[in-house]
Amino acid sequence: MGKDLSAERLAEAVVDSFNDTPDARLKHILQSLTAHLHAFINDVGLTYQEWEAGIDFLTRTGKMCNDVRQEFILLSDVLGASMLVETLNDAHTPEATASTVLGPFHMVDSPARDLGANVSPQSDGQPCVVHGRVLDAGGAPIAGASVDVWQANADGFYDVQQPGIQDTGNGRGLLTTDAEGRFWFTSVVPSYYPIPTDGPVGQLLAAARRHEFRPAHIHFIVTAPGYKELTTHIFVNDSKYLDSDAVFAVKESLVRDFVARPAGTPNPCGVAASFVEAEIDLILHFEGDASPA
Repeated sequence: MGKDLSAERLAEAVVDSFNDTPDARLKHILQSLTAHLHAFINDVGLTYQEWEAGIDFLTRTGKMCNDVRQEFILLSDVLGASMLVETLNDAHTPEATASTVLGPFHMVDSPARDLGANVSPQSDGQPCVVHGRVLDAGGAPIAGASVDVWQANADGFYDVQQPGIQDTGNGRGLLTTDAEGRFWFTSVVPSYYPIPTDGPVGQLLAAARRHEFRPAHIHFIVTAPGYKELTTHIFVNDSKYLDSDAVFAVKESLVRDFVARPAGTPNPCGVAASFVEAEIDLILHFEGDASPA
């Protein structure tokens, strides 16, 4: 007959139950997770009612996920877990452009667009020209790199949030860099916006009296054969909430000047009217242990 386990021995028994896990990394993760979870429960003296409420919260979070919304990513974001993972992984590639959160709205494939195209053809707002280069850590251009961009419109909404108002793919574009590693596109200046608050994450923020706003930004995912994938943003320099992003994703190196240009200013997209210009070079880290020759 088994004997009752104390709280301390219970944690040890569960940790030990993973001793034969063949994958060493999985074993380490499971045992560390178990130890920290049990320590948390002991630390707060979790009640049965609170445990039930937590299970219900996670269940409702899962039920909120669908093809165009990822509530669990949103939960990870507002708890700072997403940015912690990004920060830990950034430490291995300090020469690359800083990464930041994927966010909950990269749920739709971006349409392929030519360089110079308008990625937000259905959006009204201040025209914006964005351009830059994709480079390796040594400053050499990376031709043929894939640059996936997506953003909210000037009212703070992504396409998937406004079916019937925006077509899927508005505010998105999949570009390919030219022989000199360059990319350029037009859009509108995005707005700061609230993350979705109609689900469990919104209820959590309300209970904690935390605001739900993100500063204005444009997302990028950059890929090229032989290089580590980069997920990042550029943030609009004069946006509200730069100092209090609801998902803790602002990095100073990613804040960019969005500079007003008068009509007739030369630009790679051929925009004749007045516009706002932003520029960023996106630096990728070689996937292997050494840079390519």
